[in-house]
Amino acid sequence: MNDGLDPTEEYDGTVTVRLLDDQEGVDELTCSSYSEAIDRVKSHTAAVTAAKIVDRDGDVVFTSREMAIEDWEREWQQAKRSLSVDVEQYECPYDNVACFADDLCVQCKMDRVQEQF
Repeated sequence: MNDGLDPTEEYDGTVTVRLLDDQEGVDELTCSSYSEAIDRVKSHTAAVTAAKIVDRDGDVVFTSREMAIEDWEREWQQAKRSLSVDVEQYECPYDNVACFADDLCVQCKMDRVQEQF
């Protein structure tokens, strides 16, 4: 039940590859994942002036003019791996959402110091 309020944003879950060509103009390819977008950039890079990967929020996350797609792919895979690392479960007694077992909030740090004395 939404009480007569409709969502203000739409989300289609796609990643877009923009191929920019001086003669042909702009071609946009819709991809269902970053892996697919990377493959499409690799297959079209030689034939276009520039290729861009645009994320789901509309932000340009890769531009072929600034970096090679292979280098960006390595960085993307490293970032993806670091996000999948298991983090020890920790519940902050102060309900601070930014407090983690390996990165405590100020109140939890103060509690740890007080416990030592």
